[in-house]
Amino acid sequence: MIHTKLGWVEYSLSGEGIPVLFVHGGHSNSRDTLFQKGWDKKKYQMITPSRPGYGRTPLENHQTPKSAADLFIALLDTLKINQVIVYGISAGGWTALQLAANHPDRVKKLILVSAVTTNWLDKKEKIYKIAKRIFHPKVEWLSWGLVHFIASATPGLMAKNFHTEFSSYKDAKITQEEVGELGNALKKYRSKTGFVNDIDQGIDPAILKQIRCPTLILHSRYDASVSPTHAEHAHKEIQHSQLHMLENKWGHMLCLGNDYQEVLGIINGFLDDHVDRPT
Repeated sequence: MIHTKLGWVEYSLSGEGIPVLFVHGGHSNSRDTLFQKGWDKKKYQMITPSRPGYGRTPLENHQTPKSAADLFIALLDTLKINQVIVYGISAGGWTALQLAANHPDRVKKLILVSAVTTNWLDKKEKIYKIAKRIFHPKVEWLSWGLVHFIASATPGLMAKNFHTEFSSYKDAKITQEEVGELGNALKKYRSKTGFVNDIDQGIDPAILKQIRCPTLILHSRYDASVSPTHAEHAHKEIQHSQLHMLENKWGHMLCLGNDYQEVLGIINGFLDDHVDRPT
């Protein structure tokens, strides 16, 4: 925990070199490192704050992506870090976009992975209403307790069930490595007050047009959680952006399995293209 001028933030810090600020997705927190798989910790310093409402970062006064972005800038100020590469994941996409648009002098490059970039869940749809109930702060501990129990008792079955939630890819062969990676990630997941706040958020479309830094957008065309139209929308609206629509079988969870090597290769190529030393 660290106290900034805008409030308390829980965060993790590892590696050395070029600072990368990871803006995690829904149900995640600063302890989740799956999306850091394969990164060179001798070249990159990885900063992962818990977004407001997740982990031990309070939600109060930071309910919007804009205020969350301002809080993370306050975190960087406290850590005396000037510029970062921002890596936005899933529901963390809105906050990543606000960081790049509102603090252009602090963001060198932007990476969006399976990211939400426009309106997401329709409040009239069944999936929104179910999410509101099972991830409500008063019961989310029970929902995740059940997930953790099943993941421990029958990890293979849990992986198959989660695959259908994350991906529209049919008849996928799930390896033991993927089962293990997913199980380790799920152990760290909790919704706290963050997720029900996330699904009521949105972003002004004009924000994307304000982003000027080089931007990499990665998305699977089989993503069943965040439609690929989010990636297409971001690519259309953000200048200097490049879009890679992938055939990744895990859909929303691009970091799982050996298919992630393609993702990591694209990211490394993007980062190696005129990346300055840390400031």
